[in-house]
Amino acid sequence: MGSDKALLTWRGETLLQALLNTARQACDRVVICGSRRLYDRYGEVVEDAETGLGPLGGIHAALHATLTNLNLILSVDLPLMQTEFLLWLLQQARSAEHKITATEALGNMQPLCAVYRREVVEAVDLALAARDLKVTRLFRRVATRIISEDEIRTAGFNPMIFTNVNTPEEYDSLLRGPAAHLAAGMRHE
Repeated sequence: MGSDKALLTWRGETLLQALLNTARQACDRVVICGSRRLYDRYGEVVEDAETGLGPLGGIHAALHATLTNLNLILSVDLPLMQTEFLLWLLQQARSAEHKITATEALGNMQPLCAVYRREVVEAVDLALAARDLKVTRLFRRVATRIISEDEIRTAGFNPMIFTNVNTPEEYDSLLRGPAAHLAAGMRHE
């Protein structure tokens, strides 16, 4: 991206603020995994135990800091994410015995829009010790339910809520794209 995407502007606030506002409507406690120096003004921050471990390092920090059994893990670059979907996803996780409830949409696994039970921390610790940093490999190690894009659609949500921002071109497209109406809370069909 060339800059901290958490601080990119989206609808009058940063991507981080927008996602925090969405998550706070779905969860009692919201924690930012990242640098205290950069994000402390936005809320409670938990720093990675070791830098350079990517998203798995953030999941590790979150699961070590939590007191909650079910933990919603979200990437900061999901500006179209909806509270209603997060509440639905949490309900799916509550009604199953799986250790991870993850989503698949827009042709990709979405391991950073998933619910991780606190006990997954043991598998995360082992993966980090082996320097196996790909989050989706955890899905083979612990009981995981993958919610398909068809299930997401059937539940009434548009998979475009998983649109993320990884490049300047994707950010520009988001700012001028027709999917922006989803941020206002419109649901699919």
